[in-house]
Amino acid sequence: MEIYEKSKLTYWAFLALTLLCLCVPCSAVDKWAIGTSPADRMLAEYFRTETAKLRDQCLADVKTLDDWKTKREVYRRQLFEMLGLDPLPEKTDLKPVITGKVEHNEFTVENIHYQSRPGLYVTGNLYIPKGLKKPAPTILYVCGHSVGIKNGIRYGNKAPYQHHPAWFARHGYVCFVIDTVHRGEIEGIHHGTYRYKMWWWNSRGYTSAGLEAWNAIRALDYLQTRKEVDKDRFGVTGISGGGAYSWWLSAIDDRIKAAVPVAGITDLQNHVVDGCVEGHCDCMYIVNMYRWDYPLVAALVAPRPLLISNSDKDTIFPLDGVLRLHEKVRHIYRLYNAEKNLGLHITEGPHKDTQQTRVHTFSWFNRFLKGENPLIDEPAVPFFQWPQLKVFDKLPADNINSRIQESFTPKASPPLVPQSAGEWAKQRKVWTKALREKSFRGWPTEADAGSLDTRQVLSVERHGIRFSAYDFTSQPHVRLRLYTAQRARLNRTEMVTLEVLDEQGWKEWLAAMRVGFANELSDQSLPEPDKNAFKSKQEFFKNTKRVMAYFAPRGIGPTAWSADERKHTQIRRRFMLLGQTLDGMRVWDVRRAIQALRTIDSLSGKPLELQGKKNMAGIVLYTSLFEPDILRLDLWHLSPSHRDGPTFLNVLRYLDIPQAVAMAGERSQVRLYQKDDSGWQFPRAVAKKLGWPEKQFQVMTISTDSEP
Repeated sequence: MEIYEKSKLTYWAFLALTLLCLCVPCSAVDKWAIGTSPADRMLAEYFRTETAKLRDQCLADVKTLDDWKTKREVYRRQLFEMLGLDPLPEKTDLKPVITGKVEHNEFTVENIHYQSRPGLYVTGNLYIPKGLKKPAPTILYVCGHSVGIKNGIRYGNKAPYQHHPAWFARHGYVCFVIDTVHRGEIEGIHHGTYRYKMWWWNSRGYTSAGLEAWNAIRALDYLQTRKEVDKDRFGVTGISGGGAYSWWLSAIDDRIKAAVPVAGITDLQNHVVDGCVEGHCDCMYIVNMYRWDYPLVAALVAPRPLLISNSDKDTIFPLDGVLRLHEKVRHIYRLYNAEKNLGLHITEGPHKDTQQTRVHTFSWFNRFLKGENPLIDEPAVPFFQWPQLKVFDKLPADNINSRIQESFTPKASPPLVPQSAGEWAKQRKVWTKALREKSFRGWPTEADAGSLDTRQVLSVERHGIRFSAYDFTSQPHVRLRLYTAQRARLNRTEMVTLEVLDEQGWKEWLAAMRVGFANELSDQSLPEPDKNAFKSKQEFFKNTKRVMAYFAPRGIGPTAWSADERKHTQIRRRFMLLGQTLDGMRVWDVRRAIQALRTIDSLSGKPLELQGKKNMAGIVLYTSLFEPDILRLDLWHLSPSHRDGPTFLNVLRYLDIPQAVAMAGERSQVRLYQKDDSGWQFPRAVAKKLGWPEKQFQVMTISTDSEP
């Protein structure tokens, strides 16, 4: 099936038929379903609602060409930032080296490496037609995830994709095919969050998509130095991962005059709701802090020639999403009166590099880079043994490819201790703004969050304890439960302590509370009872006028998802695609839990302190920065860096946990319970310089297993 400049009626008839056929869930969607428990259904509905919100916002306010031109540069800057390319890295000396040449009777292949940054080596093959009389149109071919390994030797993914550049070279194009870091001759990592639990990539604002986009930008820089290359006629193409890199490069670099991304982009509906994210590594995604849907990436190519190419049975780039994306992008091309520059090409088949997709790619570049439309009468075929295309005999000792994620996106430098209250206020304001705009932009507005709708669902007195529960709405489709416990018949509350529980803390709390309140907790999966822990709680409440509140944010305790560990990874990745993180939304949940507590008549206006352990200590810390009147924070085993969690988008580009502790310490008393007191020099220095009371910030050294 091939669609180019069809009439509106024909297009919509085709679209309606396609969407009708796609109403039945495909096996991929079934395989990628989140789960069927009530908590899973709540999560799935949340993802559907959030995705629909971003879909409906995407390009909705662009009515005229002036609207688009006004916004286009803003969007471009945002995309650079979400790729980790703002500020743009310095364009250092490429140091290109030709390590060998291979001859064909119609073209020459040069085996080349260059350094896109010092020590970041990119290997590639430059195909040059023989007999060129003037500079030729030039294609940058960016590889997908083909495995170029034989007998344990890495030849890069350029070797299995050689049939593409060979065809271009035989037909009058210069073509430069470059390896990706993940499958290149020097192996790097694309799967930080997908496979290796490197959630700090999100906190660092790093994505391997940005790395590949940068390597492609530098490939164009190199090509501009070659006399064989027509610098005004660059095209880019690739399939799968290479299709995605074609999108990034075309959107951010106007040197690309025509683009054919093949099976490399679809919309958030497919990725988040239908679960296609589970079939993709990190190189396919921006760090979506500005909460884009993907038609916006494609729109940035307009009005330059763009052929969207896909197959009709591609389970990781499904056809319905490709069609939705094309229709939104077509609106932008219409504004430019350039619909002839936008094409949609659909072939029959799965996610696969086929001759059918290649033929239309070749035709597109002939049409827009050469102004020709000859018959495509030769197939794209390979000519060389893989060893002939290898660049390195021995890998360079100074390469940083395998650890580039550690340095590619800059992190904030350690801050100087403020020398005055005014200097501190200025720094705090900068950090708070960064957190709101770069890390927690995915929080709902007050209007979107809606009413808390706090409702008491349980209240009982037994064993000297009044035990209560309240349900409240954190945001639409996220209904959570808050428990309170206090001395029975307590007349006057002196303080409220909110303990935020992680999964281990939830199980320990259940084990204790089920001793006295098993019937009230029967809707939970109850662990073995812990009688000693319950007895300790009885003694505690007997001797205090404090009310204890217990809360497990989304995905923990009552709303724990039934998915296995692999599914949990993909759930967390979905949050990032929506411009959020799971930890960031848990901060929001704790904020709403505090607000719900303050709606309870008996607790309203009472002093409030917060407690949390390990990752939840970090959640509690950041909650305190956005909720007023928190008397004290008790934080156990708080990590001194976001490298180890909690994960918030981009946070390490602006500050780390010690700086957040200092910010919190100005507002609330902060007690850290740590195995040692190292790592907290900054808040100590701020407290001393600004003359805080001695108890405003304290570090208590305890053994690792000590409990609150």
